[in-house]
Amino acid sequence: MKIAKKIVFWSLVAFALVQFIPIDRVNKPVDSKVNFVNSRKAPEKIRTLLKGACYDCHSNETIYPKYAYIAPVSWSVKSHVNEGRQHLNFSVWGTYNKELKENMLDRSIEALKHKTMPMPGYIVYHKEANLSEAERSLLIQYFEEMLKTKTY
Repeated sequence: MKIAKKIVFWSLVAFALVQFIPIDRVNKPVDSKVNFVNSRKAPEKIRTLLKGACYDCHSNETIYPKYAYIAPVSWSVKSHVNEGRQHLNFSVWGTYNKELKENMLDRSIEALKHKTMPMPGYIVYHKEANLSEAERSLLIQYFEEMLKTKTY
């Protein structure tokens, strides 16, 4: 029993100490001229869907939830945000070249069709990100139209 108490004590000490490891949660400034929803003058419904389901991980407009301030969960959240921004960052859309935009639109369409995005774990705590079939179809149609007309 004495060993179990020591394990619990040192686990709590370790948990308390890791709270002091800083995580950068500062978003870079967003230039509306290159931000996807602004530069494209996206319809309000598209804007709402993207901001509710995509922008937390795929933009510089991340709103970190309360649980993102508790290590080690904060590390995982920050890692997902960094990875999401690497794959697609709507805040810098206007800086991407034509080929990259086409590729990102194609990948976004596939992710929406196969329901790999938004991530299932994200939907648990963010109900607004749980897209209906109609909402998924609307985004897919919007992205497909951009590809078809080459207006990206």
